[in-house]
Amino acid sequence: MQSFDVTEFGKPLQARLREMPVPKGKEVVVRITHSGVCHSDVHLWQGYFDLGGGNKMEMAKIGMVPPLTLGHEPYGEVVAVGPDVTDARVGDVRLVYPWIGCDNCWSCEAGDSTLCNKPRNLGIGLPGAYATHMLVPDERYLVDASGIDPNFAATLACAGVTAFSAIRKLRAHFIDGDAVAVIGCGGLGLSAIAQLKAQGFTKIVACDVDDAKLELARQQGATHTVRSDAADARKALAEAGAGRLGAAIDFVGVPATFQLAYGVLRKGGVYVICGLLGGEASFALPVLPQRSVSIVGSYVGTLDDLKQLVALVKTGKVQATPVSTAGPEQLTDLLDAMEHKRSQGRTVLDMASVPDQAPA
Repeated sequence: MQSFDVTEFGKPLQARLREMPVPKGKEVVVRITHSGVCHSDVHLWQGYFDLGGGNKMEMAKIGMVPPLTLGHEPYGEVVAVGPDVTDARVGDVRLVYPWIGCDNCWSCEAGDSTLCNKPRNLGIGLPGAYATHMLVPDERYLVDASGIDPNFAATLACAGVTAFSAIRKLRAHFIDGDAVAVIGCGGLGLSAIAQLKAQGFTKIVACDVDDAKLELARQQGATHTVRSDAADARKALAEAGAGRLGAAIDFVGVPATFQLAYGVLRKGGVYVICGLLGGEASFALPVLPQRSVSIVGSYVGTLDDLKQLVALVKTGKVQATPVSTAGPEQLTDLLDAMEHKRSQGRTVLDMASVPDQAPA
């Protein structure tokens, strides 16, 4: 099999030949046909997350050392199954849920592997979908997304389910008549806007520093747009929310986006942060209880979230996000474009055309 790996942090990805995995127990092998490219992979490629104040979370210090096979938006065909597999069949075409835990702790038993302290996420802790084949630890992580365009379906495993999970978390704080802000209108933000519209939210404020992305946000269903880098951005967001900004979902995650959203929320509102761009923020502690504002972190989504999202998409109510396709040889350029904010929508790798073995 072929994989396209990080062999040195920050350097061009390299094509490598690897042994074909042999499934055991309830494992399955998926021949990857489509693999989404996510902004999170920029941080993994560079080898660190920015924690602010000059501090970094370095991948090598937590055991993630090259070579690494990234890619956590997998879609493809089952080509081999372990002896204990009961439902999956060779030939099944499936979306793969990548956010896998240890399967032994309280959170995994409760069905929320995103809270596991020993995650085995595909494309992060385990080899991912920037490859022709991928070993999936259990057949239960296969999701039937038939009827959905495969390029769009692949993006549901991360971008889609991240947005779905964030929307689920804000509902407890949301009141009919409220507005919701979506900060960052890249692939995740556009997915969130489409899902919010499909779920009946009627006041959706898109915030971004790029006019082209704001126009895409309108096409996805945003009712208002705000240039978040404008001098009067907070005033514009407050006016767009008409004093009823009940929730904000931040897909960027930098001090400026926190200050924009947090300061405009109505009393009792919720700020949901998904973005990992980095930095640190400060706020006056007495104001937090006085305003009864909630700050919620949200990381990807559960297997049940993904299944619910796929079911919602199959109804036809969710407008597909803009998706472009590329070959895996373009991966380095794609990650660089994401790092420097030159990309729009989502990109999915065409892995079906890649031979299992490199040409002789």
